[in-house]
Amino acid sequence: MIWLCITSLFAITPVTSDQNTESSRIRVFPAENQSIAGVFKVSGLNGLNQSQYTFNASDARKLCSSLGVNIASKAQVQEALTRGLETCRFGWIDEHFAVIPRINALPNCGQNRKGLVTWRASVTRRFDVFCFNESDAATQLKDATTDSLLNQRDYSKAASTTRTTHSTSSSSSRPSSSSTSKTIGSEAQPARFVGSAQSSTGVTVILITSTCALLLMTMILLAYIQMRRSRALSFDVKQQQEYIQTEEWTCVKNIKETKETALEDERIEVDDDNAS
Repeated sequence: MIWLCITSLFAITPVTSDQNTESSRIRVFPAENQSIAGVFKVSGLNGLNQSQYTFNASDARKLCSSLGVNIASKAQVQEALTRGLETCRFGWIDEHFAVIPRINALPNCGQNRKGLVTWRASVTRRFDVFCFNESDAATQLKDATTDSLLNQRDYSKAASTTRTTHSTSSSSSRPSSSSTSKTIGSEAQPARFVGSAQSSTGVTVILITSTCALLLMTMILLAYIQMRRSRALSFDVKQQQEYIQTEEWTCVKNIKETKETALEDERIEVDDDNAS
């Protein structure tokens, strides 16, 4: 069991090393440690530190998993597109085809089309990959919901205190501007995928270490109990031997005394016979 624990600890080290190496060979869009609606695109880097299509469908899924997140689905990328995600490079998604989210049509990006441009290419073809950070998406959704409620309250307050059409229009436009600003800010929340992967690795190391320590303490305790039992057994055997020796000595002594008494009685009888 001890060797199994030691082997498991050594097995964790290469995994951590591979993750760090992988992170140094990728580029994240829209920016490092950021996402939009939880979605971010990962590109591979060549020797000149330039983005290049690197991942087939299987490699793309494994890369997102190594970062502690999942590969994004079509619906998730579509949601990110509505919140402002736009790229000019194809990336794999969960449904095993590549997409480009486009807000504006450009001749050299997504065949001059807008929306979610799809390409059902062979799974062996190499593209970028869209990953999805679920916890980051939940945080952004919560922030967006809170901002929406605050904006509704501001709008109601402005409408109740405004009497003219011009001031009403002015008041209603200001919350919309504030809402746009806050929504953009919420979309730029950091994606904590690298931190999640490292935290998961740290928890695994701590768990294995604790298990090994518990097993070691159990083995020491069992060895101590066995030693105490051996000593107690040895002591009982010694006592039994001493008791047997004492009984034998007492028996011999009693026999000797009996013989001496019998001889003494015979001598007395002989003396009495001689006297008479």
